[in-house]
Amino acid sequence: MKKIIIVIFVTLLLGSCLFLGFKTLKKAPNQSTTNKPSDIEFPEVPIPEPPKPKLKIVDETSNSRPVAVMINNHAQARKNHAGLQDAYLVYEMIVEGGLTRLMAVFKDQTTNRIGSVRSSRHNYLDYALESDAIYVHFGWSPKAQSDISLLGINNINGLYDEAFYRDKTLGVAYEHTAFTSMDMIQTIVKQKGYRTTSDQPLLFNYSIDEIGLETKEGAGPANQVELSYSAYITSSYTYNPEAKVYNRFVNGEIHKDGVTEEQYHFKNIIIANVNNYNLDSYGRQNLDTVGNGTGYFITNGYAVPITWHKDSRISQTKYCYLDGTEIVLNDGNTFIQIFPINKTPVIS
Repeated sequence: MKKIIIVIFVTLLLGSCLFLGFKTLKKAPNQSTTNKPSDIEFPEVPIPEPPKPKLKIVDETSNSRPVAVMINNHAQARKNHAGLQDAYLVYEMIVEGGLTRLMAVFKDQTTNRIGSVRSSRHNYLDYALESDAIYVHFGWSPKAQSDISLLGINNINGLYDEAFYRDKTLGVAYEHTAFTSMDMIQTIVKQKGYRTTSDQPLLFNYSIDEIGLETKEGAGPANQVELSYSAYITSSYTYNPEAKVYNRFVNGEIHKDGVTEEQYHFKNIIIANVNNYNLDSYGRQNLDTVGNGTGYFITNGYAVPITWHKDSRISQTKYCYLDGTEIVLNDGNTFIQIFPINKTPVIS
């Protein structure tokens, strides 16, 4: 009997051990819940944002100082114009004899032929100042000479500074042969110790995304633009809808670069109506650049009326829509036509 009881006890004991062992083995894989792959925490990896598109016409992060160069617009000089397509701003305004001169404003360019360069007229200083530009010219009128000194303008003058060369191969009068380059200009800038950086904001705000004007107040088509300064000078533009730029003409002829032979073209055109009158017996002009006026902003095949306001010779001109908001330009170069107030631009 004892043997039977012992056998039963041993059997039960072994059965219990086997049962507990099996149960333990069954639970073993799940004992450490922290090792479950689904519960492991991985650090979040940020998804990089795509790079923001940048303006093409200027580098908004650059604080380099602009350079404004006086450009001869006589018929003999015009056929040899060089470098204007590299300028982000170009101005045109009336001078003596019913002619005009241009001023091309460059920033962060390495243009190796610019010209031909001609003498200063004092009204151009107002527009060089508003961009804090180093002013480059070859000679000056008495009023320009006085104002450059009075206003303390950093300037490079071909009468004294070796930043120019004469191209005598062009077959034109000597006064139409002066050219420069950005390297030559920067060499003189360093010699003179001129400031090479600027904290002045750009004259205009630009939009990377295309801006259309067709919904603006007073908007109308602008496929052809004609500005007759006098019997001697008519500047005009034809809109190229494929390239979305305005091709430039002077007196009905293609206005092109004498080096590249490319027709000059501009993304934006601004017309500012400004009063002008004789300053002296020679016929040099004075322009009322300070004050208020009207004009047009033209881009992408449309024109809208605008107003302009300039508080002083050194302050920046503000160009606004009729509702008072400041205009924003399309990304591209801009031609600013400072146009006689007694003339009427033809826009169609």
